[in-house]
Amino acid sequence: MGNIRITKQFSFEAGHALYGYDGKCKNVHGHSYKLSVTVIGKPIEDPNNVKFGMVIDFGDLKKIVKSEIVDVFDHATVFNKNTPHVELAKELQDRDHSVLLVDYQPTSEMMVIDFAHKIKKHLPKHIALHSLRLSETDTSCAEWYASDN
Repeated sequence: MGNIRITKQFSFEAGHALYGYDGKCKNVHGHSYKLSVTVIGKPIEDPNNVKFGMVIDFGDLKKIVKSEIVDVFDHATVFNKNTPHVELAKELQDRDHSVLLVDYQPTSEMMVIDFAHKIKKHLPKHIALHSLRLSETDTSCAEWYASDN
């Protein structure tokens, strides 16, 4: 039996600011992100397995992505911790806001790389992460493909 790709879609709201950027995105703002996660593998062939015929149970994939990405990033503001934005982050945290400090400029491009690393760590050995697509607007997205990396 050949490989099959399956995709699950997720959404979350998050804010960010791009320190040092020369446009409007230097200001704190937010997006309604949409994340598509595609994995690849062979469907389970054992008829006695409760997951018979599945590459991975969509519910199992959902648990991984929710715990690693959605539950962490949803309604948080993301800042690069290697910039003066840490001062703003501290102020927001002191006011009980959800803030994430990351080691990178929080662009869609860098976020999708981060997400790929986090998701891959939790996939079963027989399943590979094929691709991610992170849309920050209806017309703007970043894509990560295993074949490119």
